[in-house]
Amino acid sequence: MFTGIVEERGQIVAVEPLPDAARLTVAGPLVTSDAKHGDSIAVNGVCLTVVDVSGGAFTVDVVHETLLRSSLAKAHEGDQVNLERAMALGDRLGGHIVQGHVDGTGVFVSRAEDGLTTFELPADLARYVVEKGSIAIDGVSLTVASVADHRFSVALIPTTLSLTTLGLRQPGDVVNLEVDVLAKYVERLAVPHIATATAAGQGHNGR
Repeated sequence: MFTGIVEERGQIVAVEPLPDAARLTVAGPLVTSDAKHGDSIAVNGVCLTVVDVSGGAFTVDVVHETLLRSSLAKAHEGDQVNLERAMALGDRLGGHIVQGHVDGTGVFVSRAEDGLTTFELPADLARYVVEKGSIAIDGVSLTVASVADHRFSVALIPTTLSLTTLGLRQPGDVVNLEVDVLAKYVERLAVPHIATATAAGQGHNGR
């Protein structure tokens, strides 16, 4: 479990292709200060398990499913990434509940002078995004400022732009998206009741 408050901006120092997977080595002196084998670290919002720690860098294996759903499929040596260690019990929840289970990718569209930044997202994720709701973009917890069709905007303060990779993004860049898990649970629980109510209404109209 994470909060979407990025601890540092790290750098990918090695990418090793594996059968239906990839092994990444990421430099991050802060997150590796107490990291050990089996710990969880979010890399651009993707929860990954540490398999090795050495010299201020950690190594993780990225499985096929994760490569399909995230931007890590196009990770290259030298790329900068957002890093966050898993939240410790009792820590302040500074952002929102972030699982590190990326739902899909979006595209950076534009950034205005006032920091208002617009992204495009797939239709199957758009229904979970609401104005003033929460969303994680490349692992950064953000509040949705506005929503229009398959696009949404967030307001990025100078600190976020300087301390995370969002300040480096250019139009067309792909970003990882994780929508609010609470919205997905509400939908899952509500669908059977909506279907039942709809069926009952149709039956009543038919009489």
